Parts: sequence; C-alpha cells; structure tokens
Amino acid sequence: ETEDSSERGSSIYTKQDFLSEVFMPEEKYDKLAAVLLNKKNIILQGAPGVGKTFSAKRLAYSLIGAVNEDAIEFVQFHQNYSYEDFMMGYKPSGSSFKLKAEADSDAKYFFIIDEINRGNLSKIFGELLMLIENDYRGTPATLAYNDKKFSVPENLYIIGMMNTADRSLAMIDYALRRRFSFFELEPGFETEG
Repeated sequence: ETEDSSERGSSIYTKQDFLSEVFMPEEKYDKLAAVLLNKKNIILQGAPGVGKTFSAKRLAYSLIGAVNEDAIEFVQFHQNYSYEDFMMGYKPSGSSFKLKAEADSDAKYFFIIDEINRGNLSKIFGELLMLIENDYRGTPATLAYNDKKFSVPENLYIIGMMNTADRSLAMIDYALRRRFSFFELEPGFETEG
C-alpha cells in the first residue's frame, strides 16, 4: 500500500518522508545523499530483499523534492544486455530522457540500474564509462554505434543496485569502481520499523 499511495500524483517528498519509509538512520541518509550529489554515480549493494530498489526510488524522490516518475528512468541489466540495448533504450536523439534532463537543467534526474553487476559493464557502457565521470559531465564524445556526439548531463544521477549474494560481483572491474561510490544497505532488523 505504501508503494501505491506515495507514487500517485506528484506530491512533495522530503528527507523526512524518506526516513519514515526507509529503515535508515538520518546520518546515514545524509552521507548517502551527499556522496551521490558529489560523485553523481552510486551503487547500493546489499543482500536480496534488503530494499535496494525501494530505497533507490525514494532517495531519488527525496533529492528531487517530489514523487516525480518523469524524472526517473529505470533499467535492469542481464548477461545478454548490450551497448546497443542500453544506448538505444537511452535514446541519444529525439525525445529522450537525456534531452529532458538537459532541457530542465535546474532539476535533478535519476537513472536507476537494477542488477548493475549482471551485465558486462565495460561492453554495455562503452565510452559512457568516461562520460559518466563527474569531471566529464556535459563533455561531448562521439558514440561508437551511430557516430553522433553525445554527453551525459550534469543534472543526471546514476543509482546502480547490486546484489551481494550474486557470484558475478568479481566482474566489477577497477574502471567501474573508480566511477561509482559503493554504499552498503543492511537489513533493518534492529530498527523500530
């Protein structure tokens, strides 16, 4: 019921709303929000069922300041996911999520990637691996698949989710570890909720 009621409409969503729905202490939320806003790329890691997806969406809502599904794009990686799937799904031209974010540069937009460690990340991201770095945001590079210029907007934040029970954790290479901050989500057994 919480999922349905909070995702209806475009209601205001604050840090306090996050803290009331996600079993996380305030100081941990503050650290998580600060790291994401600074680095622009974060991976929430934890055991299955710990609430990574639930937390990721609510983190985005709290930083947007409202429940705004138009400012969030969601994708799930898998072993056969390719660069073309990702880039065509991301739609670098036309009416895309990227263009929406660029046109609304004062607002925050979030790209949430579930099971980020299940795909071949170097292959999926390609040159985006460089472009998602905070220092290269807004800098255009030529795409391999269509020879067009492309950049990642400065107001686009990436939240990846990683299941720590998954064997494919070893596939997370140094290049990705350098571009993402990792944040552990633990089960809320000891919390009031």
